[in-house]
Amino acid sequence: MVINILAGGPEELLPDLTEYNTENEVWVGVDRGVFHLLSRNIQPMMAFGDFDSVSERELAFIESKITNLKRFKPEKDETDTELALNWAVAQKPEEIRLFGATGGRLDHLLANVQLLTKPLSQGISTKISLIDRKNIAYLAGPGTYTVEKMLEKKYISFVPLTLNVSDLTLRGFKFPLENRHISIGSTLCISNELISEYGTFSFSEGILIVIRSHD
Repeated sequence: MVINILAGGPEELLPDLTEYNTENEVWVGVDRGVFHLLSRNIQPMMAFGDFDSVSERELAFIESKITNLKRFKPEKDETDTELALNWAVAQKPEEIRLFGATGGRLDHLLANVQLLTKPLSQGISTKISLIDRKNIAYLAGPGTYTVEKMLEKKYISFVPLTLNVSDLTLRGFKFPLENRHISIGSTLCISNELISEYGTFSFSEGILIVIRSHD
């Protein structure tokens, strides 16, 4: 199972959601993201939020269309996106895709990037990707990974999320590395490119943010 979550970030940064709307995927709306889904004729199975970013008329429309709506007070310990993600992770899907979580407020963006750590911290295999019109980002823990060339997103960057990433090795890349130590704050691995259809990256310690992008 794949769960798609649409948060309430700027609508202009969203990719074409119809590309992700298949029979095997479940949609979850977060706050204004629920309205964006319904406006695209995509029916969310669940909805979460305090709904302080929609008008009373829009909220009435949402309530008329959604059966499983979890409404919360604005004053709470988790963001609306975290509440939705907690539910999604508990379902133990193969993958979670998070849309509408970039742009707008910087504090929300940084918090959403850190939310990607949930499966790693819980020791489960669910992959969470943060997706917008120009980027796909996900986290990787120690191990060896294969990546495929994406013509529409030719740049691939590796950004340390932890203080240190040890023994980073890149093969099949324009700028290869061999057992390199990367510290947080380093820009060494920004804007690399694959030189063949596939490449590999591996490391022994730390957490990396992997970002596929285009200009």
